[in-house]
Amino acid sequence: MATAKPLPARKSGHRTRRTRLVWIAAIAAVVLLAVFWPTIRSYAVAGASVGARVACSCRYVAGRELSECREDFEPGMGMIVLTQDESAKSVTARFPLLSRETAYFRAGEGCTLERWPD
Repeated sequence: MATAKPLPARKSGHRTRRTRLVWIAAIAAVVLLAVFWPTIRSYAVAGASVGARVACSCRYVAGRELSECREDFEPGMGMIVLTQDESAKSVTARFPLLSRETAYFRAGEGCTLERWPD
């Protein structure tokens, strides 16, 4: 009768090395995010601001449907999410998790962003 050979023991060094690499990658990602956070946040605010104002003008000045207003966006603005409030005549643009900006239509002024806190 044949006996099964025992499986070779796994080297604990392999698992330790992998864990160390995962930790190094996580720390590097956090450092990169911290370094580039102001730039990322600025792009999100700018994108949401432009998106809100352009979509508001498209909707309430040009009279087009909100779904058609994406055609007026610049390349790279695909993550912007638009919603409208018919009663307030406003359009809100969101860059997920980072920024939310609202533009209001006022007769004689057109579409303007809500005032930012000083």
